[in-house]
Amino acid sequence: MLIETLDTARDLGRLKEILGVMVRHGFGDTVRRLGLADRLERAGQALNWTHAADLARVEPPVQVRLALEELGPAFVKFGQILAGRADLFGPEWIAEFEKLHSQVPAVPIDALRPQLREDLGAEPEAVFAWFDTTPLAAASIAQVHRARLQDGSEVIVKIRRPGIADTIQADLRLLQRLAALAEAELPALKPYRPQQLVREFARSLRRELDLAGECRQAERIATNMAAQPHIVIPRVHWAYTRERINVQDFIDGTPGGALAALTPEAGFDRTVLAQRGAQAVLQMIVKDGVFHADPHPGNVFYLPGNRIAFIDFGMVGRLSQRRRDELLQLLLGLVEHQPQAVADVLLDWTGDAQGLNLGQLETEIEAFVDQYHGVPLAQLSLGQMLADVTAILREHHLGLPSDLALLIKAFISLEGMGRNLDPDFHMATEALPLLKQVVRARYEPKVLAGRAWSTLRRALATVEQLPDDIGRLLRNARRGHLQVGIELAHLKRVGDQIDRSANRLAMALVIAALIIGSSIVMTVKGGPTLFGLPAFGFLGFFGAVVCGLWLVRAIWRSSHHRDDD
Repeated sequence: MLIETLDTARDLGRLKEILGVMVRHGFGDTVRRLGLADRLERAGQALNWTHAADLARVEPPVQVRLALEELGPAFVKFGQILAGRADLFGPEWIAEFEKLHSQVPAVPIDALRPQLREDLGAEPEAVFAWFDTTPLAAASIAQVHRARLQDGSEVIVKIRRPGIADTIQADLRLLQRLAALAEAELPALKPYRPQQLVREFARSLRRELDLAGECRQAERIATNMAAQPHIVIPRVHWAYTRERINVQDFIDGTPGGALAALTPEAGFDRTVLAQRGAQAVLQMIVKDGVFHADPHPGNVFYLPGNRIAFIDFGMVGRLSQRRRDELLQLLLGLVEHQPQAVADVLLDWTGDAQGLNLGQLETEIEAFVDQYHGVPLAQLSLGQMLADVTAILREHHLGLPSDLALLIKAFISLEGMGRNLDPDFHMATEALPLLKQVVRARYEPKVLAGRAWSTLRRALATVEQLPDDIGRLLRNARRGHLQVGIELAHLKRVGDQIDRSANRLAMALVIAALIIGSSIVMTVKGGPTLFGLPAFGFLGFFGAVVCGLWLVRAIWRSSHHRDDD
């Protein structure tokens, strides 16, 4: 049970706070169906149901977004992750999740100084030639200050908020347990894979807490982009970088959202900027397998000479070689109108799903791709095509692996930025030459020979281990040690129901004993009286009535909950 497995008293208080926010924002029925309100009461906590219907007229996506904002940094970040899961949520949900932002009041510099002294070894004013105590920006996990090194380099100092790691770890523990409970008790949530979503989110958020890890990701991408001098990645100053602080070059350029400033008079060519940005991100995705997963305007700056700077590598996507091969097949299938190739890749990605109508899904995908047959390449919107494909998967309750959902979000964001820069920008036109180049490179004789040798080695290793595996299996069979795993998803729930039934049966026996005992006491003469009746007999009957009412109420509530389910 969730309540009994909480690690600390603080977790119990935080759980009460989370459930209170859910009740205030119109999710009281969900709290009741999960049984959490009753369990909190048994743990000595109680929820306030007074304002449970205050937001009843607000649409569910808005209710969820407001609740996430109120719950704090971890939940805001969770909502931002969900904004990239168009394969699981409809457009109205995605629109609300995208409104979530991490802008919060900055931590006063005096509250940061103990942590800064510990990480830097001295006061920031002693380490840097100049340190601005007023933050340049503040978010839920970290805030940024400008500074100048002793050699005159202009830098930014990104500082993690004190205590934020402990707060987030506690929230992650609760989220993981709530997700497990929701998946077991609310079958309607199963298509959304709550436990898997929370696991992916926890991994992403823990990486984001490591500010030194963010810098390692930035340097890896900078190395991959070395052949493109027009792409700028801020240099990391490792002498000052730790898990809770990092120092990078300050980028002095035009923010990605300030499109009005990108004029020919200022030395900018929007068409060139759109092409270079697309080629850079496509290289990250298709060739390198490591890409900036959140290329929105706030993370992009335009520099003189039509250069583009990417910042904030807290969220980075990774694609294995196999994933990149599948992605190439999918993108080429979309661009070159090969519906069967698209269907094959998507079915591999989504895996086997219970109750899936495979024939219908294949037919819908083939019809979708075939509708673009004969459409000129320059008129294709690759981002919109990917969004439509995810909508088809969502209708069939199929979800994409997290790395691919992140990738599709990056594609859609990138194409939107390109269109804002240049209305005539077409992602498909930019992508096709690179896709064909990568495909040709994969079938060069040297590459084919390397893959064949690798496959042969794995096959030989498998054959070599086969006799041992078969021998181990037969020995276990002779000894009767073969094990078969059977998963009973609702066994714990059945056990809880049996436990409650046994408690009620015991209470019924106690009530019967009170009634019989009190009846016998009533026939005994003498002794203290109450209202003219033997006192002990009267108290016995009164106790039996109270216990009986409690038992009737418990049975009624249990039946009522079953009817709601």
